[in-house]
Amino acid sequence: MLYYREISLKDQRKCLLKNAERADAVAFLHYFTQAHAETDFLTTYADEGTHSVEDMEERLAAQKASRTEIEICAFVDGILVGSAGNHALSTREKLRHRADFGISILRGDNIGDAFLFAVALAVAAIPEALSSIVTIVLSFGTQKMAKEHAIIRKLQAVEGLGSVSVICSDKTGTLTQNKMTVEDYYVDEKSIPAGAVDLTDSSQSRLMISSILCNDATNADGIEIGDPTETALLNLASGLGMDPEEVRKKYPRESENPFDSDRKLMATKHMLNGIPTMIVKGAVDVLLDRTDLIQLGDEVYEITREDRARIEAQNRKYSEEGLRVLAFAYKVVSDEMELTLQDEDHLIFLGLVAMMDPPREESAAAVAECKRAGIRPIMITGDHKVTAAAIAKRIGILKEESEACEGSQIDRMSDEELKDFVEGISVYARVSPEHKIRIVRAWQEKGNIVSMTGDGVNDAPALKQADVGVAMGITGSEVSKDAAAMILTDDNFATIVKAVENGRNLYRNIKFAIQFLLSGNFGAILAVLVASIFALPVPFAPVHLLFINLLTDSLPAIALGLEPHSKAVMEEKPRPLNESILTKDFLLRIAVEGVSVCATTMTAFLIGYRDGNALLASTMAFATLCSARLFHGFNCKSNKPVVFTKKVADNKYLIGAFALGILLVTAVVMIPGLHTIFKVQTLSFTQLFTVYGLAALNIPVIQLLKAIWVKAGK
Repeated sequence: MLYYREISLKDQRKCLLKNAERADAVAFLHYFTQAHAETDFLTTYADEGTHSVEDMEERLAAQKASRTEIEICAFVDGILVGSAGNHALSTREKLRHRADFGISILRGDNIGDAFLFAVALAVAAIPEALSSIVTIVLSFGTQKMAKEHAIIRKLQAVEGLGSVSVICSDKTGTLTQNKMTVEDYYVDEKSIPAGAVDLTDSSQSRLMISSILCNDATNADGIEIGDPTETALLNLASGLGMDPEEVRKKYPRESENPFDSDRKLMATKHMLNGIPTMIVKGAVDVLLDRTDLIQLGDEVYEITREDRARIEAQNRKYSEEGLRVLAFAYKVVSDEMELTLQDEDHLIFLGLVAMMDPPREESAAAVAECKRAGIRPIMITGDHKVTAAAIAKRIGILKEESEACEGSQIDRMSDEELKDFVEGISVYARVSPEHKIRIVRAWQEKGNIVSMTGDGVNDAPALKQADVGVAMGITGSEVSKDAAAMILTDDNFATIVKAVENGRNLYRNIKFAIQFLLSGNFGAILAVLVASIFALPVPFAPVHLLFINLLTDSLPAIALGLEPHSKAVMEEKPRPLNESILTKDFLLRIAVEGVSVCATTMTAFLIGYRDGNALLASTMAFATLCSARLFHGFNCKSNKPVVFTKKVADNKYLIGAFALGILLVTAVVMIPGLHTIFKVQTLSFTQLFTVYGLAALNIPVIQLLKAIWVKAGK
């Protein structure tokens, strides 16, 4: 392609545009050397490319002979002042600035001004305030969540909450009220309602005294301290007229084997009626395996298979009613010896105590909301399988008995087998802390974001393994709190679900802010590109772009990040683990909205340029772009039309940002004292309302497009 043209510059000097030739090699070397000496902001580096006249000659000759590459150079008064070409520079970071710089030079603009504009455009293209906006939005979000009993310890957990697809929750205190009350006694092979317990009966009295002594809880002056299961035992005794403190003074503890989640037992030693006696409390199945004898009335007999069957049947009946069952036994031990774990064998069975921990009123609704949101709720507990299943059915976690299993089944599985197994299980009973880690890991390997609750020291590894570890603020240990990303101050499962809702809303709002920033920036860049293609004056001065970027961008973006939360997000499925925020649909919206902003901006520019007044055109384009982006903030409130709904005016921060932005733009174009600073001129009222009208036109246009998108199901 041969090109040769002479044009007039603004200062009436002549500029020659032509193909670069071998003879121009010296001029090119001088031009590049001078440019690199004046600035570092070039698309090439000082040590890059040719270094001799011969090399430059060969390069220019090859370009002129090429059918695919073009190099056009501009000479003013015989001096090379700029060039533009289509040769491959796509791998260079600075390439995006070259077009604007080259076009400016070809027009005869000052090199310094050209570079300044290129840099300003690059700044305008990058939403550098995004990191600050995200931090601000997350900070406000965590404050809101703290008021709703969820304390966020790690900001990244907020995004994780919005993506959670599996919630593994403890039963006691989280799904239930953690307010245990004794419902029944089983002693002398008969079930007795708690209110009907007779302390004059030796067997019933013996069982109650054992429940007081093998117990770490206290209840002094109405202040309960300790495990709710143990405080429930004390409350029953107090209610029936037996003072726990008097019992403990009469039979002081001499030794103990503390409760262990692996043993599922606790043992204490006392002197009962002058006889050193060990009292044992624990899970029914575990204690029965260690029992040789049974107490019936005042006599002790060898426990038979039929006795065991009756006890197990009663335990099953209690468990099916959702009751938690503890077994009690005793044994005569040596007077001098401290208790050891080996002493917890050959026991004498005393009886059972059945307690109720009713589900929280809000648990069923929270579980239902989880399922609507595509989140799988899982119950993990140390309770008996039947008890756990009964509670899980009440609140909607469990449908079929086959969806419940015990930790012993997990022990027999490899990690690969467990990975396939967890899909069909909703309730895990009799689990250990090690089981919890394996369950969490199995769900993660299936591509899920997992939240896990815990309160004990042994739960810390599972909380660390989970994507969002949740510790109990009331009953939780300090170790579990340190390991968790979130702490529940009310130990309530419903709070986790509420936190998930907040996480989804915060992610949505941040996405709206990004959409606002990128679509507006794309519109500005597109306007410059259109002006360049059609050989129009540059529509914006560098100060215009910086004004837009710093003032009319940041405030609406922050306001969009503070959009009122909506429950509608819980009707959506969790987003995929590796889903990028810049999806095809998202980028299409940005592009279309950017084109709309560009169209109104360039329309204002052309209206101002009818008489050849480049300053007026630039002023109208600047004011329109600013105003259009302010109006566009209302478009970014939702992916659905909002103009004719209450939602259009439900964000006071966005309304405030809009009003302040319009005020600033109006001040810049109407106050003469600001004209020199911002390179604008005063607009007439007709021109000003033309600007506002064109800017506001973006709302019906984009709202119509949103309605079309919604109807098309995008």
